Amino acid sequence: MRSPLFWLRAAPAVVLLAVLGCAPGAGGGGTAGDAAGGQSGSGAGTGGNAATAGTSGGAGTGTGTGDAGTSGAAGSTNPGTGGGDAGSGGATGGSGAGTGGGTAGSGNGGGAGTGTAGTGGAAAGRGGSTGTAGRGGTTGAAGAGGRGGGAGTGIAGGAGGQQSCPGTVLAAGSAPPQPLTLTGSLGTHDPAALLVNNTWYLFATGLSAKTSTNLMSWTGGSNPLNPRPAWVAQNVPGATNLWAPDIIFFGGTYHLYYSASTFGSNRSCIGHATKADIATGSWMDQGTVICSNMSTTDNWNAIDPNVVIDDAGTPWMDFGSFWGGIKMIKLDATTGGRATDDTMVYSIADRPQGRGGPEGPWIIKRCGYYYLFESFGACCDGAYDYNMRVGRSTSVNKDYVDKAGLRLLGGGGGTLVSQGNTTVHAPGHNAVIVYNNKTYNMYHALNASNGNASLRITELVWDADGWPVQHDP
Repeated sequence: MRSPLFWLRAAPAVVLLAVLGCAPGAGGGGTAGDAAGGQSGSGAGTGGNAATAGTSGGAGTGTGTGDAGTSGAAGSTNPGTGGGDAGSGGATGGSGAGTGGGTAGSGNGGGAGTGTAGTGGAAAGRGGSTGTAGRGGTTGAAGAGGRGGGAGTGIAGGAGGQQSCPGTVLAAGSAPPQPLTLTGSLGTHDPAALLVNNTWYLFATGLSAKTSTNLMSWTGGSNPLNPRPAWVAQNVPGATNLWAPDIIFFGGTYHLYYSASTFGSNRSCIGHATKADIATGSWMDQGTVICSNMSTTDNWNAIDPNVVIDDAGTPWMDFGSFWGGIKMIKLDATTGGRATDDTMVYSIADRPQGRGGPEGPWIIKRCGYYYLFESFGACCDGAYDYNMRVGRSTSVNKDYVDKAGLRLLGGGGGTLVSQGNTTVHAPGHNAVIVYNNKTYNMYHALNASNGNASLRITELVWDADGWPVQHDP
């Protein structure tokens, strides 16, 4: 976000939407456990009643197919000899359902024994279903079979060990989907959004807010920080508007990050507010996370924050606009403030030779890669040639490359995702969100007269090599 002046001129009703970056992670399967077969029962029976049925097996956590438990030894035809103990359940379930123990053994005639109940099959691994019951113990009179274990309730995700891969894979020769048709309050610049209990909460430059229950119909909301925090005027004189927020949930708290700056300057700060319940109560401002060119000389700009959670559960903030490009810092997973155990400012992307951008970064984790989206060009004046680019890495804070293998840091890389056309100009500053296991690109764009910045949402699909593809706006 470079130009608050443009935003005030072109889109007075601006809203920023912060979005959840990733769907729930895939369930990981464990390793298979081997079930022991049942042992023969012994000892005299004590009555004439039939043996109690075996109960279900305990939950399995592994992968693979369970082996059936073996049945207990049959009761004697002579009265008084008990049936054998039940076979234990099958090995644990994996990404597919585990197969449980065999069917109940049938007892031979004679007086009722007191054979021990059979245990059931193992319960499912995450996403699998449980095995059937282990064989029941046989008694003098026929013993009842063990009852099967209940089905495991798995979480969404792929098979054990696989990464979460939301989004539609584009069939060869197919065109990507058209943009969604949106209605309601659409004036927006630099959107980001978060899904909470079937409602999307969007925030944008100006710290305006919107909500939607379907991504298509939007209702305007109130500014979350009105009046502005006192530190803004003290640290960034002349900053009358707060820009380009991000919204995320971690550590049991909702975190709203936002920018304070003035056009054309990199004396800037990223602020931070928190809330326990996004739908009720007031946001509590927590002050600054990081500032640039404040009692220091920095060749980077502390605006346009975005937060991504890595595989270890650590939050990282990527940010930046022009100057030295896109930077990253580690955050504290409890407070959401800057981490104290790692104060490094990492460089992850730039644009050599002074060309426009990059700015407005957004990172999403998909299929084992961190995808870094960024915007090049002029959002708000001049050429109005804003456009969206992407690179990816297996590490959150380094080594991003584009589809051609060019490095985003020092290599001039950045694969084109979308650019304007004759009727829609300067699309950019995007947020990639996941909804119903599809990925969507949320961004702003201008009309043919380079005004009226408004919200746009287009399904983002993926090619066979795992690179994002989007229909132009």
